[in-house]
Amino acid sequence: MAFRLTVATGAPALYAAMYATTKAIRSSGLPAGLIHLVDLRVSQINGCAYCIDMHSKEARNEGQSDERIAALSGWERSDLFLPDESAAFAWAEVLTRNRHDRIDAAHRELQRHFGTEQIAALTVAVAQINAWNRVGIAQHVEGTAIGVAA
Repeated sequence: MAFRLTVATGAPALYAAMYATTKAIRSSGLPAGLIHLVDLRVSQINGCAYCIDMHSKEARNEGQSDERIAALSGWERSDLFLPDESAAFAWAEVLTRNRHDRIDAAHRELQRHFGTEQIAALTVAVAQINAWNRVGIAQHVEGTAIGVAA
């Protein structure tokens, strides 16, 4: 993997703060499998090849099937995902794509499956993976991630 820059070296305190936020999200009570799938879906939207590869592996290691991972980019048309997962994916997409016209409907559906604290944690998780995607895109030279597709 070729790097154009390394944030962990160039701004170690900021990188450590981002990593601490990620650790806090993972201990927030949201299911780990859901976090990995949300991270993967947002990474697909953002086209971060490095992150797609990493989160696909994390999801697989967390027990997600190859079939679910492969279907994630078309989750709206798949019957492989539970209603709470679909609500989380819709929320992640609305926030990532800045779809103000769909945020109220996505939030209402999210409230059917998650409590206030979980929605807040999911919101921070989506913001955080968007930030990591930007760091990943900035750091990694295009075409250097192996075996990934958006």
